[in-house]
Amino acid sequence: MTVYCATSNPGKLREFQLAAPDFDVRPLPARVAPPEENGGTFEANAILKAQGYGAHIDGYLFADDSGLEVDALGGAPGVNSARYAGENATDANNNNLLLDRLRGVENRAARFVCVIALVKDGNLVKTFRGAVEGQIIDTPRGSGGFGYDPLFFHEPFGCTFSEASVEQKMTVSHRAIALEQMFAYLREKRTERI
Repeated sequence: MTVYCATSNPGKLREFQLAAPDFDVRPLPARVAPPEENGGTFEANAILKAQGYGAHIDGYLFADDSGLEVDALGGAPGVNSARYAGENATDANNNNLLLDRLRGVENRAARFVCVIALVKDGNLVKTFRGAVEGQIIDTPRGSGGFGYDPLFFHEPFGCTFSEASVEQKMTVSHRAIALEQMFAYLREKRTERI
């Protein structure tokens, strides 16, 4: 079964494809203007993206909205994770701002959250949510991953998400959890058609 994903992020695309080798996960076949992400929650933004991109695709398409929530910052950066340090911020800019705001703060509890919205022919089918808990460390570590991965220490691994392999990360990540829920749903739908 072919399922389209609404991402131009090669790191996310790779994670999506690794999550379900029994599906043909493809990026959008044509360049489509991105819908405005003006929702106040991860779920609202995922739905906006899925419906916006899904209007251009026949069949299933999913979009995610994900980010980092830090307890000491009241859940920030949250839905603004990719733009935390400004509209054209790099991962390094965002990470530096996060570290600046956490300077001297003892509570470093954080979580990555991902909500995936699945549409069929542009119509919302269902949403799926995943989260993984961790701590924000003071110095970036590791060369893998993207975003806040170099600062996100996951105690069960004993390392940051950037130091973990993609395969290891996919066993516990927020995105992996939401993807597994979605692909389990799609497997049921595929079985019902047979």
